[in-house]
Amino acid sequence: MCSHYQGIKERERYLRHFGVAPPGDLGKVDLWPGYLGSFIRRHPHAEVGDDAVPPREALAGLFGLVPHWALDATITRHTYNARSETVAAKPSFREAWKRAQHCIIPADAFYEPDWRSGKAIPTRIERADGAPMGCAGLWSWWKSPQGEVVHSYTMLTINAHAHPLMCLFQKPTDEKRMVVILPDDRYDDWLKATPEHSQAFMRQYPAQALQAMPAAASHGAKSS
Repeated sequence: MCSHYQGIKERERYLRHFGVAPPGDLGKVDLWPGYLGSFIRRHPHAEVGDDAVPPREALAGLFGLVPHWALDATITRHTYNARSETVAAKPSFREAWKRAQHCIIPADAFYEPDWRSGKAIPTRIERADGAPMGCAGLWSWWKSPQGEVVHSYTMLTINAHAHPLMCLFQKPTDEKRMVVILPDDRYDDWLKATPEHSQAFMRQYPAQALQAMPAAASHGAKSS
């Protein structure tokens, strides 16, 4: 499961790839559950036919979905990933799934432990072509006890036992999982998809289109 990823550092790179300006506060770039990152959703007024309204908007939000009934935001420690097989039934995610509150989570890379040596080696996984990733997610909003509206998001994950690259990570006894990385030309399709068509996007990203390296050997994101 992905609990650590790297957001997009450069604002122009974010805009160029995703076609929308990032939020004013990009938050941290090195992201863990509970940290403030960014996500992209369909603009709530995209259907009005006004050319001045962009099809997408980017918002700042907590990494880890906070459902409306949560008592506080510490639930993000457990809601940063949503399993595609159970997302429609889990109390934390089912409302966002039922309402098709789809989002794209911009990332340069995500990190998983490689246990093949007997020790956990933090490993960076990124696109082989150096372009940003758009990960499929769900977003929600929550009103804090102080009356503040807080946005949040979670990454959707799928089984990766048969994936030539992602099957190498996690402990040998753990289920192999991977985040859902969307093809670039399916971004708007995902944002507009109905609940009935959402599962069709839960597909593995091609192994040959990804590359992995020990995190210590990484020199950061590539330009694209």
